[in-house]
Amino acid sequence: MTAPQSRLRQLPSVDACLAHPAVAALLAAHPRSSVVESIRVVLEAWRATLSDGGAAVPDLEALARDIAAAVAARERRTLRRAINATGVILHTGLGRAPLSEAARQAVAVAAGYCVLETEADTGRRGERAAHIEPLLRELTGAEAAFAVNNNAAAVLLAMRALAEGREVIISRGQLVEIGGAFRIPEVIAQAGCRLVEVGTTNRTHLKDYERAISDRTACLLWCHQSNFRVVGFSAEVPMADLAALAHGRGLPCVADLGSGAFLDLSAALHAEVHEPLVRDIIAAGADLVTASGDKLLGGPQAGLLVGRADLVRQCRRHPLARAVRIDKLCLAALEATLRAYRDDATARQVPVMAMILRPVEEIEEAARRAAEALRGPLAAIAEVSVVATVAEIGGGSLPAQQLPSWAVALTPHDGDSDALAARLRALDPAVFGRIEGGRVLLDLRTVGTQAAELQEAVAQISLR
Repeated sequence: MTAPQSRLRQLPSVDACLAHPAVAALLAAHPRSSVVESIRVVLEAWRATLSDGGAAVPDLEALARDIAAAVAARERRTLRRAINATGVILHTGLGRAPLSEAARQAVAVAAGYCVLETEADTGRRGERAAHIEPLLRELTGAEAAFAVNNNAAAVLLAMRALAEGREVIISRGQLVEIGGAFRIPEVIAQAGCRLVEVGTTNRTHLKDYERAISDRTACLLWCHQSNFRVVGFSAEVPMADLAALAHGRGLPCVADLGSGAFLDLSAALHAEVHEPLVRDIIAAGADLVTASGDKLLGGPQAGLLVGRADLVRQCRRHPLARAVRIDKLCLAALEATLRAYRDDATARQVPVMAMILRPVEEIEEAARRAAEALRGPLAAIAEVSVVATVAEIGGGSLPAQQLPSWAVALTPHDGDSDALAARLRALDPAVFGRIEGGRVLLDLRTVGTQAAELQEAVAQISLR
């Protein structure tokens, strides 16, 4: 028997590990299957280590500690809380828009039995759209409204319901790719429509649409460039002109806005913000508009469809609507978020809006307080300073709009910023910053109201 094989035989069995008091105690708090699987994983890891010949055989006490750590890692929820210190407000990887307190409370109510598709006054079957349709009509000026589970689904449903088997005309400059490599042409194809591209990448004129219209045309599609900008020698047809052309030919004009802005940010940001409001596109003549709920609206993941009553009705009654319908939790959060937009002051309190509109002077003050609180606890790990930086809205919204911000900069003494960032992400709640110039930056614009929690969490890495 070789030396490695001899040492492998010294490892205890699964039953022996289970008999250890520390491991037995784990059974009282965790499922037996989880504890047993963790023991097997730990033992297998030690077998690999011992086979290499470079380690001593661990005793049961050491194994018990490894098993406890493995169980803790196995049982920890993967979908856990995080603090967004990246400087990207609508961070797709971190769940995009954080919900307002009112929306969270609405979700808690809807988590149990709730009045979802029943009319409380009559007891008859109702429609879930009734919870948000009056609000969307009020906020957009549309005749009718409907919601599905995301904006890609809204576009897919609209095209399937209005144009299946027929042609959809769109500018080449609006053939956008959205998140996850999904592209508008592919969505249109899945809807069973034939896409007719007009114009060029940078310039499309009204006459391009006019020439393409035929008896096979179902609608004109106008897609907002929400996640990129074409600058320089460029032109696109305004919505009012495109809608007038469509109506003159007896066709509907459909607009996909993507970001779904309900609040004008130009004055607050002291800049010309090229983000059309849903209500303005409706007013310009669009017959059906689709938009996201979890981007500039600041609500849950949802796809909004607003516009002419007959077109919304076609979408709502299409069989695909059932497959892409919004669930009750998102519906509850969406209703609460839309209610906030009935008043400008409450709309500004929606977390996404609050972060976008927060004065940079407040952010600087918050960053300096956080840095001062962290210098002591992190003295042995990193140098703590405050730096001016730039945040962004993200989520495929306002790509050219940068927001001045301030961050706490952590410069690790050992020079390993990747390792420091990893330690921050391992915290609970997980802290996500960004690495820049060998430092880990914690941007206070996106931290928002979690500044105190950020300080408390980050200070804990000195204890690990």
